[in-house]
Amino acid sequence: MPITRRTGLTLAAAAIGTPFLPRLSGAQDRGRLTWPIEGGEVVFHPVEHASLAIETPGGVIYVDPVGGGGKYAGLPEPALILITHEHGDHFDLPTLEALPPVRLISNPAVHDKLPEAMKTRASAMANGEAVEVLGMTLEAVPAHNTTEDRMQYHPVGRDNGYVLTIGGQRFYVAGDTEPTPEMLGLSDVALAFLPMNLPYTMTVEQAAEAVAAFRPAAVVPYHHRGSDIQEFARLVGEGGSGSEVIIAAWYPGG
Repeated sequence: MPITRRTGLTLAAAAIGTPFLPRLSGAQDRGRLTWPIEGGEVVFHPVEHASLAIETPGGVIYVDPVGGGGKYAGLPEPALILITHEHGDHFDLPTLEALPPVRLISNPAVHDKLPEAMKTRASAMANGEAVEVLGMTLEAVPAHNTTEDRMQYHPVGRDNGYVLTIGGQRFYVAGDTEPTPEMLGLSDVALAFLPMNLPYTMTVEQAAEAVAAFRPAAVVPYHHRGSDIQEFARLVGEGGSGSEVIIAAWYPGG
């Protein structure tokens, strides 16, 4: 895999227990982030908005695929699809029907909305549950609003974020959420994907405060339409977490 750009991420190696050498590199017309793990690597491909593909040694995972099957042309086929919640920018039946009929894991509210034929390959995970799949541990982390006037968007107990433990590394995809107690209590996270757009998720200030609390080795802003992610990076730098911020050129946001 040719390396076309090095991020210079060298902090927190001792904290995450393995050499800390993620790389940004070219993949056709997409960016991708390569992260070393025990015995191999995990490769993250942005798609758009909150959708991404994750190559792991056990198989490829699509997270919140939307926008039609053509959005995934050129990417390796999935072995697993994860869905965080029911909103149309995260859960899109036509896109799911256009993708290979692989195992699907979602929160219970999405599972209830699936066609009966699709439920034969699907399972639901409630907040706090964990499963073993594709050689990794998958944990469902509560994802919800905490500010009173935003609770209408993501109520407590319905939606999931996910922590994927692969080859000794923990990767957190937050879904749509503000900082929850469970998020703030996370530990040993190598890479976190955090949303920050109003009125649906976090402000950049909330996101930076969350980073200061759970201290991921690195963080990628996603689902950030209209937010000042450079300001987020500045606030993270002032927050003393030591977390690196990977922004803009790598993830299209939206």
